[in-house]
Amino acid sequence: MEPMTRERRFRDYAAFTKTIFDGRVQKLSIDGGFSCPNRDGTRGVGGCSFCNNRSFTPAYCREGGGIARQVEEGIRFFGAKYGGQRYLAYFQSYTGTHAPLSTLRERYGEALAHPRVAGLVVATRPDAVTDEALDYLGQLARERHVCLEFGVESTRDDVLAAVNRGHGVAESERAVRECARRGIFVGVHLILGLPGERREEMVEGAALVSRWPVHLVKLHQLQVVEGTRMADEYRRQPGKFALYSLEEYLELVVDIVERVRPDVFLERFVNQTPAGMLVAPRWGVKNFEFTAMLERRLEERDTWQGRFFNRAPSFSHTP
Repeated sequence: MEPMTRERRFRDYAAFTKTIFDGRVQKLSIDGGFSCPNRDGTRGVGGCSFCNNRSFTPAYCREGGGIARQVEEGIRFFGAKYGGQRYLAYFQSYTGTHAPLSTLRERYGEALAHPRVAGLVVATRPDAVTDEALDYLGQLARERHVCLEFGVESTRDDVLAAVNRGHGVAESERAVRECARRGIFVGVHLILGLPGERREEMVEGAALVSRWPVHLVKLHQLQVVEGTRMADEYRRQPGKFALYSLEEYLELVVDIVERVRPDVFLERFVNQTPAGMLVAPRWGVKNFEFTAMLERRLEERDTWQGRFFNRAPSFSHTP
């Protein structure tokens, strides 16, 4: 098997959008006013121990107002840099499918009504998608771009339980397959470095989810964020956490890239929490900077996406 292209040794998000759209598209974060089933008692209370939603919510989503206003604000925010591009309404905050179908139709429809919005990206949980909602999104996907991003986070049930995730790996796989069956684009999100998960399990876990019918895989390092139970745990028991250095994390990501399915698109590799909210680790590296480092390291190791991909799983995802 040969590298992806001479220019890049992995498939990135820009390459994914080019398979669908003629011109440039930009994700536009939207706060749809949803809650989370792991906070409101539907599945649990307290939320995931690592989650502080404000750490990844852009300022134009925090000021209140309806969805149409957020779309306009977001377009103004990005428009100065990229004039004329189209947008994907990204329902990022909390769980973007956690509402009755009538509410989903109303809120998605408000975003899609803007002439420069080309489609939807909805961040959600594997345990928060009903068959009714998926049927609706499947119908919508015949006319507009629709992608669901599932927070899978880990492929070990005991690790998920320890961070109060509220669902297991079997639910994640089922949700992905149900979306794919309806013609909906699917992305999955993994956090690398959750307590109790060994390095080799993260590598094999990423390879495992890439064997599912997914289009996109998004990775990022575990970050301990202020205002979370994990931050309290970290201060009480720092030895419980094996936070990676930037160099260690880079080698981990290279090992993962080598083992994921070669036709999957890798959307991102690191997350950047605002400095005032970040407890650890403090790398100060943005995604595009890490991506440049990754490209150099792939060249140095003369390797590429899918080089060691194996369609047969080599370990069980349950403890």
